[in-house]
Amino acid sequence: MGAGGTRSAPASAPTPAATHRHRATALHPGAWWLWALSLGTAATRTTNPLLLALLVTVSAYVVITRRPHAPWARSYGAFVKLALAVLLIRILFTTILGSPIPGTHTLLTLPEVPLPDWAQGIRLGGRVTAEGLTFALYDAMKLATLLICVGAANALANPARLLKSLPGALYEMGVAVVVALTFAPNLIADVQRLRAARRLRGRPDRGVRGLLQVGLPVLEGALERSVALAAAMDARGYGRTAQVPPAVRRTTAALTLGGLLGICAGTYGLLTAAGGTYGIPVLLAGGAAALGGLWLGGRRTVRTRYRPDRWGARAWLVTGSGVAVAALLFLAAARDPAALHPGVVPLEAPTLPLWPAAAVLLGLLPAFITPAPEPTMKTAVKEPS
Repeated sequence: MGAGGTRSAPASAPTPAATHRHRATALHPGAWWLWALSLGTAATRTTNPLLLALLVTVSAYVVITRRPHAPWARSYGAFVKLALAVLLIRILFTTILGSPIPGTHTLLTLPEVPLPDWAQGIRLGGRVTAEGLTFALYDAMKLATLLICVGAANALANPARLLKSLPGALYEMGVAVVVALTFAPNLIADVQRLRAARRLRGRPDRGVRGLLQVGLPVLEGALERSVALAAAMDARGYGRTAQVPPAVRRTTAALTLGGLLGICAGTYGLLTAAGGTYGIPVLLAGGAAALGGLWLGGRRTVRTRYRPDRWGARAWLVTGSGVAVAALLFLAAARDPAALHPGVVPLEAPTLPLWPAAAVLLGLLPAFITPAPEPTMKTAVKEPS
């Protein structure tokens, strides 16, 4: 009984109608991956720490506002920690092994270990310069930003829905990829649950002892989940294919392999100055051949889709915002490379280029046009006594 003669009704799960409405308005998972990979591609075009920090901020804001309440969506923090580990490891290696970047600002001098003649070009210890550390930090931030963007895709896109949206020819490969992507979030959720249970029982959950005592239940849960997954896949007829004529199989393999080679050659042409003339035609031809091979390969699968996800206007806008960020950063890197790659010899403070920064802010569009995540429970409703 609550104050004022009211009582709170117990919280209930969302109704089937509400779940169906949310599923109908939810964004296609492929759009989230294309958006995140586009931001990661944009990160590869610059070493400016201010632009890279802006890319991380944009992806983090979208994740915070649009991340669903699901176990697999909690993996974003693990990717952030992995990115920080990349930064620390790269700086540590530069400190111990040295850097090829010449520098005049010596921060410290470590004892140098003499190495044999066959190890020329490698040193242990010696001078640690500010220019070398700055170059290592800029280069590591690029990889760290790419990892954080991939973590954003893992936190925003439902892996089960992503598997359902794959072409039929990639179904078996997609199952393996989705199982691999969901392993880490489930493992993190198990560790958090077991550590909370140990804290409630007054047992240590930190240090080597706590890690060892948590590890066995986590491995046991992973084994049980693997056995259940194998049984479910076998019950649903995983791996069964339809009979296809040999000519169709050979045509499918030729188109798919040729298309992938064309995509690789076209991408290489776009990334090099000498291949700028043939890059786009070869890339388009390779993409068309690969799509044809995937369409023919889908005839071997006998599976159907229940309530397939629709690629609507929101998916186009989300994908377009990420592609626009990548395209504008490519253009900025070609027109003003000095702004996107600040120099370290001589050492100078990086500046924030205005229109590339404005281009990065286009990546915030999904935070305003996509639906909010579905709550886990309805809020309590007060009833008269």
